[in-house]
Amino acid sequence: MPGRVRPIEKFAETVSKCTAEGAVYGKCIAANYQNVSKDMCVREFMALKDCYLRAARRRT
Repeated sequence: MPGRVRPIEKFAETVSKCTAEGAVYGKCIAANYQNVSKDMCVREFMALKDCYLRAARRRT
């Protein structure tokens, strides 16, 4: 029986498959970090979220 995988390890492995989307979202936030507002980078965030969910489904 393999050892137990901690949830943070699962998260780290899954999110590592979305580096391009994470970079785009990070650049959007960094470009206006002093004036961050709700839904400012919603398109970029949704792309990152969709990537993460796709990667998580493949992992199971």
